[in-house]
Amino acid sequence: MAISKFAIASFFISLLVLHLVEADHMVSSNQAPSTPTKRIDCGSACAARCQLSSRPRLCKRACGTCCARCNCVPKGTSGYEQACPCYLSLTTHGGKRKCP
Repeated sequence: MAISKFAIASFFISLLVLHLVEADHMVSSNQAPSTPTKRIDCGSACAARCQLSSRPRLCKRACGTCCARCNCVPKGTSGYEQACPCYLSLTTHGGKRKCP
């Protein structure tokens, strides 16, 4: 009986030490605990972005992919990519910008 109590106590102490080490690592690396970010409605944002496109279905598909990865869509129907830096970084296999 004493051995099982010792094993249980050791287990809880090791979990406590592991938690303290992880918390110290987060503080020392200046990382904030991850907080869930609010997801935008990609469907309506991409519909607004692609409304003047000559190929709206293709535009919405590409925009939807970019929105899912970046969680943002630049305002307006074109331009303003600087408002969403992730948009500028996504490219196709041919090296062209992926996001409309």
